[in-house]
Amino acid sequence: MRRAGPLRLTPTPVFRFAPSPNGELHLGHALSALTGFQMARAAGGRFLVRIEDIDPQRTREAFVRQIFEDLAWLGLHWEEPVMRQSDRFAVYGSAADALRARGLLYPCFATRREIEEAVAARPGGVDPDGAPLYPGLSKGMTPEDVAARSARGDPYCLRIDMGRAVDEVRAILGGAALDFTELGGDGAMRRVVADPARWGDAIIVRKDTPASYHLAVVVDDAAQGVTHVTRGQDLFAATDLHRLLQVLLGLPAPLYHHHPLLLDGEGRKLSKSARDTSLRQLREAGVNREGVLEMAGIDPDHFAHN
Repeated sequence: MRRAGPLRLTPTPVFRFAPSPNGELHLGHALSALTGFQMARAAGGRFLVRIEDIDPQRTREAFVRQIFEDLAWLGLHWEEPVMRQSDRFAVYGSAADALRARGLLYPCFATRREIEEAVAARPGGVDPDGAPLYPGLSKGMTPEDVAARSARGDPYCLRIDMGRAVDEVRAILGGAALDFTELGGDGAMRRVVADPARWGDAIIVRKDTPASYHLAVVVDDAAQGVTHVTRGQDLFAATDLHRLLQVLLGLPAPLYHHHPLLLDGEGRKLSKSARDTSLRQLREAGVNREGVLEMAGIDPDHFAHN
């Protein structure tokens, strides 16, 4: 393992915090935002906030406003204007079209129930998140069948043909391994060999919006010149898929730092869906900023002087 030199690089390092406005920020979000902000400050870099409001059914403007309030209360400041994914659907569509034109994406009309029934009848492997791998129900459809179902208005997502994509990446890299650099909290860097095939034919464009998280995040990071991606350890495996898309789309590879997760007393990660204590609730309960920093594992004195 080699040790990184000073974080100051040329060009100026760019860090970002990219929350989804589908719930209130909690302590886990505070840790992620503070980690990126601290690393940006230590590197003399830039810190961005990006609103990942790609899901129109769950996005709430009230949560967008509260994100800014919470981050400002924590003592963070960021560049304006703030990028919003809902403004960039055409950009994602162009990226998806480029992949589809090369035969790397195919339409999947299968419903969740159909997939569940197919998996139950013939169990296979699971992806890094523990979900069953897609059993390929729509993969062999003819262009005529696709056109007919599309004409009927049947909804479909676009999945990546993982085998073909891996082969193309191997050719692009001249046989070299697909990898990324992980930056540890101690400044040490290590090379990680990516294995996107373990995700199977993952969804790249959802049925209800012209992208998935995976496509949007790599396109946006490149557009904003992000050099350091800081996020929770729960997204470590997703980096395999992100690196695959970066190579296929000719996008630069940032450095990655996946910080440890904050867990509750039962060992599960904090989440919006589980209604964990939000920053707003903590604030209203009288917990001050220093108290929240300590709860997130950040030394208030260190934060104040760096």
